[in-house]
Amino acid sequence: MNTEIITAAFTNKGIDLALRLGYKVFVPERLSREGTEAIAEPLSVWAGKYFNEVKAFVFIGACGIAVRAVAPYIKSKLSDPAVIVIDEAGRFVVPVLSGHVGGANELARMIADMLHAQAVITTATDVNNIPAVDEWAVKNDCVIENPENIKYVSGSMLEGHNVGVAVTSENVPAPFPVTLWIRPRELVLGVGCHKGILADEFESSAMNFLDGAGVNVLSLKALASIDRRANETALISFAEKHNISFVTFSADELNALTGKFSGSEIVRRSVVGLIACVNVHVCLRLEKVQCCYGVNACMVI
Repeated sequence: MNTEIITAAFTNKGIDLALRLGYKVFVPERLSREGTEAIAEPLSVWAGKYFNEVKAFVFIGACGIAVRAVAPYIKSKLSDPAVIVIDEAGRFVVPVLSGHVGGANELARMIADMLHAQAVITTATDVNNIPAVDEWAVKNDCVIENPENIKYVSGSMLEGHNVGVAVTSENVPAPFPVTLWIRPRELVLGVGCHKGILADEFESSAMNFLDGAGVNVLSLKALASIDRRANETALISFAEKHNISFVTFSADELNALTGKFSGSEIVRRSVVGLIACVNVHVCLRLEKVQCCYGVNACMVI
């Protein structure tokens, strides 16, 4: 997940303001000074270089400058970084892209508080004091499975109608005529596999296991295995594809866990692979474990 916030300013007054924010500051070469980095290429080229690498852009200047800089790279409200514009007098902070999922609205409010400025929020749900389901999902570490329904749900809420939102990691029948599925990222998939397993084979085994367990892949928070599989390409590829952490533990750490295990004693001794965690740093004890044995893998969730 990208976490960096970068700022671009185009006048000396704007640079002074940008430096107050505490983020990395980029400026035209002619205005370069201590604490800043020079923009050597056209602004749009510079924006393209960072568009998929940062959490947010903060432009100090006119909205049109920001819009023209990022316009060629805009793809989706679910993946685009936040884009915020601040006038060089520091009076108004305007989120112009990715207000909810990208966090631009929240960041604009935070910066406005810092500068004693006015955050200019224009999204309909916010100005009508209606919860934004996509923003709620991000804040609660959830993934929206069918984002095409966000507009329908938000529109219905604005019109005062009831809406159907399901927050669950389980694959269950839709409970409403139009259901917005929100998947909490709360599951850790513990795995063991033979060395050199192919990425496609591992992906297929993992998806089959998750389907059999009745849970959605979007609810995975991490993939975990024994440390001897830390460089296994198939596991690394799976984690990258599904945007989850890949963590490993030593045999001693795994053997120290107790619980109700099923399956081969050989697998338990050699791979163990029974892992759960609240986050990537803390192992927990499993009280209930499901096992699945495939051609090349033992998977536990």
